Formats: sequence, structure tokens, C-alpha cells
Amino acid sequence: MFDQVKELYNSLGVDVEQALKAMAKTPISLHCWQGDDVVGFEAGAGALGSGLAVTGNYPGKARTIAELRQDLEKVLSMLPGKHRLNLHAIYGDFGGESVDRDQIEVKHFQSWIDWAKEQGIGLDFNPSCFSHPKADDGLTLSHPDPEIREFWIEHCKRSRIISAAMGEQLGSASVMNVWVPDGMKDMPADRQSYRQRLSDSLDEIFAEKLNPAHHIDAVECKLFGIGSESMVVGSHEFYMGYAIKNQTALCLDAGHFHPTEGIADKISSVMMYVPELLLHVSRGVRWDSDHVVLFDDQTQAIMQELVRCDVLPRTHIGLDFFDASINRIGAWTIGTRAAQKSLLLALLEPREKLRAAELSGDYTTRLALLEQAKALPWSIVWEEFCKRNDVPGELTLLNEVKAYEASVLSGRQ
Repeated sequence: MFDQVKELYNSLGVDVEQALKAMAKTPISLHCWQGDDVVGFEAGAGALGSGLAVTGNYPGKARTIAELRQDLEKVLSMLPGKHRLNLHAIYGDFGGESVDRDQIEVKHFQSWIDWAKEQGIGLDFNPSCFSHPKADDGLTLSHPDPEIREFWIEHCKRSRIISAAMGEQLGSASVMNVWVPDGMKDMPADRQSYRQRLSDSLDEIFAEKLNPAHHIDAVECKLFGIGSESMVVGSHEFYMGYAIKNQTALCLDAGHFHPTEGIADKISSVMMYVPELLLHVSRGVRWDSDHVVLFDDQTQAIMQELVRCDVLPRTHIGLDFFDASINRIGAWTIGTRAAQKSLLLALLEPREKLRAAELSGDYTTRLALLEQAKALPWSIVWEEFCKRNDVPGELTLLNEVKAYEASVLSGRQ
């Protein structure tokens, strides 16, 4: 069937083998925090704060670094292609020692680097500017108190050094994304001063030039959050302006905008002005609830724009969701594969015919081709991709997840 499907796509000018090569070269950065509900491994780690919340209490969450790595290895074994892991600073290997955020060092993440090397994957990194006494009032890098602000600046500086060490040792640049929860629940009287302090803090954090072959800086915007309903300091306009001015990567999170607003249409615009794009593929439902990614219209539209704009080589695709109401391994795997399937469908579009029809004003042909592409047997190509990578196909995936739950997760009390 695969050979027949290849011929069918070839008749539309689509090279299936080239699409599969592009899939193999496009890693997805898995978010470590899906495995343990964003708890991390700091001494005394407990409840989330700073407007973050995870709902559900499905049994079997990872409680130790060893369990989280075990779960990640299982997830990676069910994903076609080579991927990455995105670590937050709270996931360091602290050995039970109390290490505050402004004291973290490369040594606290060396075991993660060694593990990633064994797995043959790259790492990405994030400073953790939340769930900490110095973030209890919802302000960090924009805080009026210079001592608190300096604490978080130091944390981010140290995070950059750790990120660069990851990239250097693994031979693949680590993307370090700066997101802070700073905002106001009710109407602020002076938005400008908060944004000026955030800008100044970022300037200080990024002042040291690091090797781009090892480390890439990214900044992430947000519309609103719990406890910051009236104003988020790091808005889309703020960070887009900052990224353009300073030529950092810009992070677009699919759940960080108005519920009716998609990020796909932003891609072609922002990529005209920023060097690289970081995506947090997520699924917001009514608010930034970070549901598991689906093979839905929004995810497909994001991937279509990456392919149609020819910006895949300048884009870093990561995930950001945390659902504790279902099997966490299943959530990780289903969500990642949904993103991959959306990318594959985009790569299998008859792009040249679509562009030619559009340029000639033949919008009827454009519409017909777009609808035909949805109905073509792309799933046969997906199954071939899974087969070539020796991972479960769609009909056997759930059995793998359930077997792991029965043999491993069920034993965690």
C-alpha cells in the first residue's frame, strides 16, 4: 500500500521520501514537566504557585529523577525519529541538598547531560521563575525591589551557563527560554515602569555573549494568567519588540493568546524580523489550560505555516502541556505524535501546485487541492514512518501504554 500511496502523491508533485527525510530531521522537544506535574526535584519541592496549576491525580507519576528518566525512555521508544528533552531548572540533580535558584551550577545538571548523551538526544533549558517565596507576589524580573529582581537575574544568568554547557557537551545548541509570571490581578497604575524594569533585567541577563552553536536565547509572551488577569508584563507586543531589537528567538505558545486567536497566522510575520522561532505547541481550552496536543485544526495550521513559509530550519518545536487526569505516559506520547502527524500532513501538501494556482488567481483549484490533501491516505505514510523507526503504529500504541502502566506505573504508591 505504501508504494501505491507514494505514486498517488507523486502524481500531485509530492515527494514522499523527501517528506519522510524532513520528518526525521525535525525533533520535538519533550517537556519534562508532564511526567511529574511540574513538581521538580528541589529539596522540599511542593505545591505549584505563580499562577500555575495542574489538575488530576492519576496514579503513577514520577517521584524521582530515576523514575522520570525511566518514563522518558519509554516515551522516546514510542516516538518515530530522534527528539530532545526540555528541562526546567527545578529538575536539577541536587542530591537532597538545598540549592536556591541563584546558586544552581552545571554540576547539578551533569547527570542529565550524561543521560541525554546515552540516549543520543539534545537538551533544552528554562530558568524556573515561579513556585518560590521570591515570586509569591507574582513579580520577578520586573519587581520594584532591586534585591528580589537581582535574585532572579542571577538565576537566569546561571541558567544560561548551564544551557551553554548542555549544548557544548551534546554538540547541539540548547534553546533556553525565559518566561516569567510577572503581572497584576487588578488594573495597574504604572504599566510602563514594570516593562522598563523587565527590559533592563533582560538586558543584564543577556549581556554576556555565548556561542550560538551551544546556546540560543528565547523569550516567551503571554496574554494573561491566574493572578495576572489585568496585565502581564511580558506581553506579545513587549517580547516581539524585544526579540526584534535584540535578535533573540521569539517563543510563541499556542495557549498564551485569546482563546479564539491562533498563532499560525503570526508565524509568517514574526519570521520576517526575528532570527529563530521557538514554538510551545499546546492546547488551551477557554484559558491557558495546557491540554494535551491533538491532531486538530490549530496544530495542523501551525505546522502548515512552518512548511509553507520554509522556516522549519529556523524553528525549534517544543511542547507545553501538563495533564494529571490521565496516564502521563499516554499524554506525552499521544500529544507528541499528534504534533508529528500534523507536520507530516503539512509536508505532504502539493505545495508547488497550490502556489501556482494561487499566483494565477485560480482559487477554485487552490480550494480543491487543499480539500483533496485532507482526504489523501497520509496515514499510510505515517505508519511507514513508524515502521522504519521501529515504534508502535496507531493500532498498537495504546497496548504499549497500558502494558507499561501495568508493569511500572501501578507499582508507584
